[in-house]
Amino acid sequence: MMGTGPVPRSTEQGTPHLRRTVDAGHTRSSSEPLRRVRKADALRARNDELAGQLRAAALEGDEAHLRQLLSELLHIRGLTRAQRISLQLTALLNLVQALRSTALTDELTGLYNRHGFMQSGARLLDVAARDVRSAHLIYFDVNHLERTNDAMGRTAGDVLIRQVGNFMRDLYPSYGVYEVLGRLGGNEFVALTTCPEYASRGAIVLRARRQPTYSGELPALSLSVGVAHFNPRRPVGLGELLESAKQAMYEHKRVTRTASSEMTPHPV
Repeated sequence: MMGTGPVPRSTEQGTPHLRRTVDAGHTRSSSEPLRRVRKADALRARNDELAGQLRAAALEGDEAHLRQLLSELLHIRGLTRAQRISLQLTALLNLVQALRSTALTDELTGLYNRHGFMQSGARLLDVAARDVRSAHLIYFDVNHLERTNDAMGRTAGDVLIRQVGNFMRDLYPSYGVYEVLGRLGGNEFVALTTCPEYASRGAIVLRARRQPTYSGELPALSLSVGVAHFNPRRPVGLGELLESAKQAMYEHKRVTRTASSEMTPHPV
């Protein structure tokens, strides 16, 4: 007589359980790359956020906020050691680059300040000398800026300064590559270019006269311009070139004032 014990489960009966286990493992392995991508995106987003906050705190001189952010950066949690170090280095490098850019840039116009212009301009002249290529330094002085500040306030003068910065960008569209633009301070601007198209005082003054004013209350754009040319076969330093262009600008201002005075009727 045959026994009535439990009947063993067949291989076919055990297959669904095995399949579920395999499917679960497959789901986990397929979702792992997605989790890593999301974590990397979150890491980049947090890094950008920290870098922006650090830059703002540093520029504003907010020492308390800066300490808080640096402390958070040093003790950040939820990351592997490698990820934490990567975030810290990237955030600090971004901060250094932002501060360096600020140190070289004129806040009002976004052009180089004097230090930035001298640094980048010297490099452009080195390349021009190496490639035996001419370059041209144009020195701009904004006429009537002081009068505008006195009559309409400093805000109006700032608008005029920004207008000059935009005018220079339009005039030299290859700035950052073959041209270097800067505001030396006050009403003095300078451009260094390897393109001869707007290396002529007459062409620049004519273009300035055609420039539309962005406010009916502001005076039309008026510039005194001096130009100095760089000969790659007889190279001179940027400082010497700058001084030559500045003297040419003063001569243009003197001649313009004299001509204006002669055309103005005097009482008999």
